[in-house]
Amino acid sequence: MSVLDGILKNVGGAPDDVANLASKVGIDPGLAEKAIAVLSRTHQMDGDTVELASQRTGLDTGVLSQIVAQIGGEGSLGEFARMVQDDPSLLAGLLDFDGDGNPMDDIAGMAKGLFGGKG
Repeated sequence: MSVLDGILKNVGGAPDDVANLASKVGIDPGLAEKAIAVLSRTHQMDGDTVELASQRTGLDTGVLSQIVAQIGGEGSLGEFARMVQDDPSLLAGLLDFDGDGNPMDDIAGMAKGLFGGKG
């Protein structure tokens, strides 16, 4: 069970796990985890959370908005963001695939893969 599965189980109205959420939104569970992680980080930034996450992942804002709705809306996303702010290591492994300490190159590669590019 992933860290996010544990969080989702405690959010009323949210799917019980990332795989269930991903199925409802129509994306791969691994991609759903990454999207939730990026949404949690961008929620702490100035600007529109979904727009910022879309810019960082290349995912469509509609898909990201569906994810926010599935996890319980902005309130639940804010709770995720607080948890990440308190312990950034919670999501570090989800985003930094190659272990180089910089998750942004991995997120960009993920987005390229969605559109048929090479990551």
